[in-house]
Amino acid sequence: MTLDVADLQQRLRAFAAARQWQPYHTPKNLAMALMVEAAELQELFQWLTPEESQQLTADPAQKERVGEEMADVLLYLLQLADHTGVDLRDAVERKLVKNAIKHPAPPAGPAAADGP
Repeated sequence: MTLDVADLQQRLRAFAAARQWQPYHTPKNLAMALMVEAAELQELFQWLTPEESQQLTADPAQKERVGEEMADVLLYLLQLADHTGVDLRDAVERKLVKNAIKHPAPPAGPAAADGP
């Protein structure tokens, strides 16, 4: 499945409009809701060991819960981008370039295999 950002944003606008939620969907409120959903995602992993966190989604019920929280985070992020006029594709591409400059890959060789 390809993630169509523009289509999802349109569907989210229609969903909110059908419920007359537009007055509440300000950038501040959407950013706050995004953080609440991110905290709910984090809560699923809270107190797990690193090994337990890697195995959490082996359980189908837990995988479903993690997926639902991830979807909530994504949906609020898409709405926030829509309401602020941020083109996420553009922002991601620019950020990837900046990250590559800030964190260049080490040269290939035996030492590179010792990384994380």
